Amino acid sequence: MKQAIMSWLERNSGDLEQTYHHLHANAEISWEEQATTAFLQQALEQMGVASRTFDEHTGVVAEWAGETAAAGSGGGGGPVAALRSDIDALWQNVDGVWKANHSCGHDAHMTMVLFALKCLKEIGYQPPGKLVVIFQPAEETGEGARRMVQLGIVDDVDYLLGIHLRPAKEVKFGQASSAIYHGAAAFLEGSVSGRQAHASRPNDGINVIDALAAIVNAVNAVKVDPMVPASCKVTKLTVDNKSVNIIPDIGSFAIDVRAQTNQAIEDLLQKVEAAVTLAGSMNGAQVELRVGARMAAAVPNKHMEKVVGEAIVDVIGDAGFVNPTVTPGGEDFHYYPLLKPNVQATMIGLGCDLLPGLHHPQMKFNLDALRLGTAMLALSVVKLLDSKGTES
Repeated sequence: MKQAIMSWLERNSGDLEQTYHHLHANAEISWEEQATTAFLQQALEQMGVASRTFDEHTGVVAEWAGETAAAGSGGGGGPVAALRSDIDALWQNVDGVWKANHSCGHDAHMTMVLFALKCLKEIGYQPPGKLVVIFQPAEETGEGARRMVQLGIVDDVDYLLGIHLRPAKEVKFGQASSAIYHGAAAFLEGSVSGRQAHASRPNDGINVIDALAAIVNAVNAVKVDPMVPASCKVTKLTVDNKSVNIIPDIGSFAIDVRAQTNQAIEDLLQKVEAAVTLAGSMNGAQVELRVGARMAAAVPNKHMEKVVGEAIVDVIGDAGFVNPTVTPGGEDFHYYPLLKPNVQATMIGLGCDLLPGLHHPQMKFNLDALRLGTAMLALSVVKLLDSKGTES
């Protein structure tokens, strides 16, 4: 099977890279991935794979059942494996122009998942069950995975596999891990309201800048367990005041909160909320705080890591197989097993000499990694479906 997959990828490497370049050049931000959705659905139709889109939002899900899975579910129809790719881009300043930009690798993820399915179909593989392919919108907002769960997309899924490009400082080209231990993340948005006054009489007003300064100091002073990596920091402050001689009465702020475990971020969020509310209101200002987006931390699945690790070794050898990456970065993929405990999940960390780093507007990587990642996904599907009932 490995040889058939690698030979197919060698023959189709041109189409693989062409698809990547198309997706990269036509980036779209979260919940606005209409052209991306249409492109993916057309590609699936050309393969002869049934797919569905959604009236409420973007994204596309495909299902491919083998001959022994005529029932179309994981019950009497055999095991169900799923591949998931995020499809949204970031909104960034790229060379002085604000635009949608794929600087987090989602264009590569879509390409690899799409071609893993195409490869398996064209080499004549027949899944002893069903393969579900999820092209999920809005990963960057932390909302896309939860929406897919609400729609029941993974209700009958046994195994879920994702993939993510890794920075060169974490994993080099020719290396890969069978898991990425992302941390939990929460993005808080807040507003502060005070009272305007003439700047010569500041005592008549409530200056929101004073409240915002107190909030910054309070967030920086929050203490957490030093044994669990965590951080909280104010990342945005805004006061809409064009006049220097007026005490401003409206301000806004944002806070990035991260922790390596789901329990740690719950503790940290409680401390941050208490600190912000107290500090921001000390001068009489009114403070409102809300959660804008959240990401769950990874929960390791040793069975998935073992099976996917075998596929990685088959593709790049023992020397290329590395330990799971531990990163404070967030990824909403981990909501799938958290919200649906029946789903066993892991995410491949793919080395690709990615520089300067994820979310950098000029992010680049070695495109040869596309073939390696596609092979790992395809071979993992085969091994996972064959491993049903052998979990230790």
